[in-house]
Amino acid sequence: MGFFTNLKEFWYNLKDYLIFLKGYFRHRFYQGFLHFEDVKSVLVDGLVAKRGKYIRPFLHTSMSGLFLIGLMLAPVIKSVLSQDDLGQTFSIAQVLGSTSLEDSTTTQVSVKPRDSVVSYTVKQGETISSIAIKFGVSEDTILWQNDLEDDDIIKPGQKLEIPPVTGVVHKVKRGETINSIAKKYSVEAQNLVNWPFNSFANDETFELTAGQLVVVPEGVMPEEQAAPEYIAQKRQTISAGNVSATGSFVWPASGYISQYSTWYHTAIDIANPASPDILAADSGTVVTVLRQKFAYGHHVLIDHGNGFVTLYAHMTDIYVTQGQTIAKGQAVGRMGCTGRCTGTHLHFEIRKNGVLQNPMGYLQ
Repeated sequence: MGFFTNLKEFWYNLKDYLIFLKGYFRHRFYQGFLHFEDVKSVLVDGLVAKRGKYIRPFLHTSMSGLFLIGLMLAPVIKSVLSQDDLGQTFSIAQVLGSTSLEDSTTTQVSVKPRDSVVSYTVKQGETISSIAIKFGVSEDTILWQNDLEDDDIIKPGQKLEIPPVTGVVHKVKRGETINSIAKKYSVEAQNLVNWPFNSFANDETFELTAGQLVVVPEGVMPEEQAAPEYIAQKRQTISAGNVSATGSFVWPASGYISQYSTWYHTAIDIANPASPDILAADSGTVVTVLRQKFAYGHHVLIDHGNGFVTLYAHMTDIYVTQGQTIAKGQAVGRMGCTGRCTGTHLHFEIRKNGVLQNPMGYLQ
């Protein structure tokens, strides 16, 4: 009996020890995770602050890596695709739906995001319009960059400079700032900051160096400037029980759209020097309240419980807390300029199942 009693006591002690060990490692893992999050936040803030400086080497390294992986996998893919289960032989060209490599002679523009102006040789039959479509920029962008007029005729063999995005490429003169350049080309200074390939001598003050080239997305030449587009805010009547998501979104702030959604800025910026309140675009629950020095600055995320999440960034004041239930049209904060920002505005995002959407397709 003594043996079994000792064995039973040993088992209970071992069980208690394993429970303690489990709790200890869980606690240590949790503490380590918190430290990791702290380090990650600092790292992310630093990378965001220096993104103009690091984006080129990162992009080029990534593309080179993908190219090398493709070279290594090509023989394997060829051996797999060259023969089916019945032993019938196929060529790679047949698998891809073409008869021969010689048939494909059309020049393809790289899908890799362009970070600078490229030189392009005009081909027979091409026009400014067809070249603009090929490179995904406006006709005016090409005309401005090459000092051409609307009625100028381009010829085969002629060299054209193609900017990376619709807008203007500006060479900085001594004494110029992002604000003066933005004013000259009728855009918000934030547009220059949002373009990921623009670099600055000082990433906190956005200082420029004389002689450097900066891309001004959506910029227009002074003689062709257009007035900013204003939007009317649609305020909602807030009822105490109106906390269920409706699936539709109202304008989160009054002002004018200083930047629309693009591939590098999947959001809209709404600017208003009066710093109005920012409203919840739909009902939901506040899942994130953060006050950062860089990136989004003071911002809030609202989960609407139907796959949609909205983000409100660069606020000067935040009125809500994490976990709070918000009604559609309720004020969540005040428009400001915190984080990576050059002027009072709201950076507004709509995410569907984690994927950024163009807000203009949802706002009513």
